[in-house]
Amino acid sequence: MRLLADHGIDLVLDVGANTGQYATELRDLGYRGWIVSYEPLAAAYAELAARAAHDDRWRTVHAGLGPEPGPATIHVAGNSQSSSLLPMLDAHLASAPESSVIGTETITLHTLAQALDEHASLGARPFVKIDAQGYEQRILASGGAALARVAGIQLEMSLVPLYDGEALMPALIADLERLGFVPMSLEPGFADPRSGRLLQVDGVFFRDALRS
Repeated sequence: MRLLADHGIDLVLDVGANTGQYATELRDLGYRGWIVSYEPLAAAYAELAARAAHDDRWRTVHAGLGPEPGPATIHVAGNSQSSSLLPMLDAHLASAPESSVIGTETITLHTLAQALDEHASLGARPFVKIDAQGYEQRILASGGAALARVAGIQLEMSLVPLYDGEALMPALIADLERLGFVPMSLEPGFADPRSGRLLQVDGVFFRDALRS
């Protein structure tokens, strides 16, 4: 929250919102700017929309983001949050058996460029949070020239492969550095409960150089 305030963030694109946990936490911590939450799964979106209904600066979109707009098939996990457009690997399932795939669902995809363009009028300093279970690199790449308007980005990044075809943390950091984003915070995420090994982190990046 200090980083968001310090960089004047007035619009958060919450990509992979699930039922609205991230946006709710932002509100609880004092963020009062615009939030636009994207969630492709029907059941999760219904909960998300209900949470946002009484907040006039929180919009919801029933869609995911990806390389191209249109329909796609997502693997639905038993715990919902682990649902992904990519197949789940054994390392993920072994660490979280409740995340096993229970079916598929046809969803709608937009691109990140579309999302940024559609909501550009809401804020001059957008921050993009992407939690897409291994699909982060593809979503980031779909931002194109619109990424030049983005002040900061938060990505979920895996330290070991958890989904087939996902980019790991070093590749994602390299992508962001090429785009001019500087890492400013790392937050531990998903860990293997058996060994304690950290499997995922959230990285927070901004364009500005570190300040003294």
